[in-house]
Amino acid sequence: MSEIPSRDPSRDGAMSAAAISSERIESDQNVWTRRLVLFLRIMAVISVTKGLYHWAQVTGFIGGEEEAFESQPMAWQTATVYFAVIELVAAVGLWLATPWGAVVWLTTVVSMAIIELMFPAIYGGSLTVVALEALMLGAYLALAWMAARERPP
Repeated sequence: MSEIPSRDPSRDGAMSAAAISSERIESDQNVWTRRLVLFLRIMAVISVTKGLYHWAQVTGFIGGEEEAFESQPMAWQTATVYFAVIELVAAVGLWLATPWGAVVWLTTVVSMAIIELMFPAIYGGSLTVVALEALMLGAYLALAWMAARERPP
């Protein structure tokens, strides 16, 4: 017959207390990764806001009769529907901090900058929007670079 080894009750109590403890041991090893995830979550909230704004334009919740979706040029309608969909898709991926979310978000950032610069008749060609998009892109690239350096291959 085999005997069951005796268990140390103090060890069991310490293990179960550590398992249910809400305190996490924070290490400085992943500080840039945590900052990147925080940035992605902030961008997700901004993307949801922008996506809902575009859907509000499509559905007519904002704007008057002159700014109605149906009375806008076809290029404006197409761009608005595109951003209404892609911003919300990007927001989900960003919140989950998935690679595809970052790619979709980067697509939205570059698309908006291109539309503002190359097709100013659609949204007005605001250089402020382009500068903000470039700033967000630069911040993402810097954070992604620093997070990648934390985890060498």
